[in-house]
Parts: sequence; structure tokens; C-alpha cells
Amino acid sequence: MVRNPQRRAALADAAIEVLAREGARGLTFRAVDAEAGVPAGTASNYFADRDALFVQVGDRVYERLQPDSAAVAETLKGARDRERVTELMYELTDRVSAYRSGFLALVELRLESTRRPGLRTVLTRAISADVDANVTAHRASGLPGDDTAVVLLYLALNWLIMERLTLPDVFPEPRIHDLVAELVERVLPPDAP
Repeated sequence: MVRNPQRRAALADAAIEVLAREGARGLTFRAVDAEAGVPAGTASNYFADRDALFVQVGDRVYERLQPDSAAVAETLKGARDRERVTELMYELTDRVSAYRSGFLALVELRLESTRRPGLRTVLTRAISADVDANVTAHRASGLPGDDTAVVLLYLALNWLIMERLTLPDVFPEPRIHDLVAELVERVLPPDAP
């Protein structure tokens, strides 16, 4: 297996684009090579088989959906109240939605993980770690809400982003932030600790 981490990442990024556009059936080595603009056969030099490609894409897409350290540091600035939680949920919804192909690829990966145990393991580990990290960061932040509130926001915002990216006419764009604000208000009532 070839050991060029930049090329491997570029191929995984190309695979994300193919997966988002073509679905799991369209994710072939040939399609990845074409998307990456590399010679035919390059992807097969980096990934032993399609299972390995799916696993690597699962790792890469989740890595790219994570906020950068500056965004995380921003969460520690300002008031520690419900309004700040709402601002953070706006930022999260907009940031994840902006990486449309990544989110759509992750949906495809989730479906494919029902048929590929190795991919299921990767996604379970990544998503569990992300939820745990969000709960831990929330506890340390001093923001209102308990662990269950964090999980409820995670679940609801993921589906809202899904609707935003796949069926945008269900909840037109002007309603997105209103729905986020209403969600935070209902999950974190005014007297939430």
C-alpha cells in the first residue's frame, strides 16, 4: 500500500464528492481517479478494496466535518446562556450545511454501514466519540443544559440539516434559523441550569 498521506487524503476527498453525487454504487476506483484527476489505477494503489475505500472515506468525512480549533475556542467566549447556545447551534447548522457533499456522503456511508461491518465500526466509533466530546465540552463550558439536552440537539439538528440539504423546499431557508431557535428554546427552557 502506498504511503503518501496527502495523496490518500486527496483521493478520500474525491471519493466523498463521488459518494455524495453518485451514491454508494457509484463509488468505484475509476470514479475516484477521475474525480481526483489522477491516472487510472491510482486509487487502487491506496485502497486494497472497496471496503477499505469506504472505511477511509468514513474516517475522512467525519474528520472534515469537525470544527477547527478557532471555532471551538469561539464557543468559550461570551455569555453562558441560552442565547449563546442558540448562536452556537446556528453556527453548527450553517457550518455542517456548508459542507454539503460531506454531509450527503455521510448519509450514504451510514446506509452502506448496514452492509459493511468494518464501515459500521468506523462510523460508530467516530460518531460516538463526537457525541461524547460534545457532551464533555458542553459540561465544561458552563452553558445551560444537561447531557440529554446536548444529545437531543444533536439528533434534531442532524435531521434539520438533512432536510435542508436534500429537500430544501420542506423548510425554506428563511425558516432554518427560526427552527433552530425554537428547538433550543424547547430543549433548554428559560430556567434550565
